[in-house]
Order: sequence, then C-alpha cells, then structure tokens
Amino acid sequence: MNTETILQKKGVKPTPNRVLVLRAMLEAVRPVSLSDLEIQLGSVDRSSIFRVLTLFAAHHVVHELEDGSGMMKYEVCAGEEECTLDDMHVHFYCESCHKTICFKDLHIPSVGLPDDYEVSSVNFMVKGLCPECSRKHREG
Repeated sequence: MNTETILQKKGVKPTPNRVLVLRAMLEAVRPVSLSDLEIQLGSVDRSSIFRVLTLFAAHHVVHELEDGSGMMKYEVCAGEEECTLDDMHVHFYCESCHKTICFKDLHIPSVGLPDDYEVSSVNFMVKGLCPECSRKHREG
C-alpha cells in the first residue's frame, strides 16, 4: 500500500510533508525519533515534522514509545484502522549503541487488569546490550 493510500485510510490529507515523513518512517528499520527524521529529511524543518508526528499519532498512523533514551520514538501502526494491542510488540533498547530494535513477532503478554480499567496503549521495553555491543563488550 502506498503512503497516500495509508494516509487516506486513516483520515489524513496526504500533503507533501506528511507523505515525506510517512515514507521515511516506512523505510526505517527501527522506531525513529524526531531528531532521526530531521536528519533524514533535511528539507523539512523540525517543527513541521513534529506537527506531522502529532497528527499521525492522533489518527493512529503511528504509535509512540518511550525507550528510556529521553526521546520519544515513533513507529508506523500495522492496522488499517487504529493501533491495537496486536500492533504492540516487544522492543529492545541497547544501552551501549542506543538503538531501539523491534521484535514484531514477540507480542506483549496480556495483562489482566481489573474490569474498571481501559487500556489505550502498552509499552514493553527490554534493555541491555544488542548482539554487536555484547560481542564488543566481551572482547574489549
């Protein structure tokens, strides 16, 4: 599905900046921060990217996650309607190289909350060393 179709299905008008941001996010191999997108999209200013990300989050084009780095990360939702718990998966944050890696096949375990609670999002972050940094640490 192309970027314009994704945006239209989510009820977002596909302006040039929105298409650029979504395309960059779809090409990314891991969740991206505002700074990552600013570097990648040199022609789009930071405030414009932030406005696009805020709109995308409100329309469930992306979901936000905190990885402990101090910067919010964003990832495109897989679902055609809203981000659901099925879109939520385990993430790994490398404390050495500071990369956040998605494990899309590792789903977040179900948490049995009391009946009066309504879940809107879940963030499941595992922290440690990625294989490359772990190897460097052992050898170093």
